[in-house]
Amino acid sequence: MKLTDIVKIRLASQLISRPRFDTVKDIAGWMGAMQAQDYAMVKWAVGLRLPDGDAQIVERAISKGEIIRTHLLRPTWHLVSADDIYWMLELTAPRIRAGMKSRHRVLGLTESLLERSNETIAKALEGKQLKREELISELGKAGIPTAGDNRASHMFQVAELTGIICSGASDGNKETYALLSERVPKPTSLSREAALAALASKYFNSHCPATLNDFIWWSGLSVREAKQALDLVKPDFVPETIDSQNYWLPNSYEVPGAGEQGVWLLPAFDEYLISYKDRSASLPFKDFNKTVSNNGVFRPVVAVNGQVKGIWKRTIKKDRVVVETELFCKLGKTTLDKIEEAAAKFGRFIGKEVEINHRLARSG
Repeated sequence: MKLTDIVKIRLASQLISRPRFDTVKDIAGWMGAMQAQDYAMVKWAVGLRLPDGDAQIVERAISKGEIIRTHLLRPTWHLVSADDIYWMLELTAPRIRAGMKSRHRVLGLTESLLERSNETIAKALEGKQLKREELISELGKAGIPTAGDNRASHMFQVAELTGIICSGASDGNKETYALLSERVPKPTSLSREAALAALASKYFNSHCPATLNDFIWWSGLSVREAKQALDLVKPDFVPETIDSQNYWLPNSYEVPGAGEQGVWLLPAFDEYLISYKDRSASLPFKDFNKTVSNNGVFRPVVAVNGQVKGIWKRTIKKDRVVVETELFCKLGKTTLDKIEEAAAKFGRFIGKEVEINHRLARSG
């Protein structure tokens, strides 16, 4: 395997160049977990992996509880299949909660106060789904202070990591919280060893080729746990060495041909970039700061044959969506035409006509 093969295989394994599932739940289940702090963008992350579909299909899957948006793995939002939510929480939540303790001491969020907030939130959500501000009001009625320094966000995150709450159905353009037990019946728990193996199998199948360090970054597991997880599934995978790095792939992997390459408008925080510790196969170092902000925001990118060639943004108007690209180099007419085709696909996904404008990024 050559270095240039990495992007070809990742485009296929991540369902970008080679969609293979017809349902949102199956896509989330294959990917394991998809980073999702930008709600509109993660819907597009799912949508571009669907052979055909629109934002409403993704929204319905979330509203029905087929996929869940919550905090797990690394301490940020993710989309996961309802089939995986409980064992992933049991596996990853304790480590995340341990990492939050120092911040909680600063915020005055003691264990007893967090127990009270959990109880208040759970009682308020019995048989209903509430918006964030409605839950904050319930906490206030219970005498639990939420003002300042994102105290409420930490309380909600703890309730998620404890397996009490998760995403509910949208209420207009507002997201809601719901009781996880009312959204997803709890199945039989997996043993820790089985959960480690399941997480490693999902990651190295859906994100291959990937290294152990990539898996450690993505999963949030300790080095010891990640090594154990990989050891458990090694019979199903084969290592390929490039520049002294071992990349793991399924035993039956293949390198896609040139015909499967193309142009895509990938959303902010897409798994194609954010799920690897080393992103150099797709994102040259010289363009990193144009793509990822100083505070860690992964911007939406223009990917040409797996290589990041620019960033893009969208402005939603009443009758159309304006897509503006900022390209890192001059591209030929054929490639620009393909970018416009990719923009048109995004427009169809959100139900808008597209107006597209290109410009070159400033050098330096």
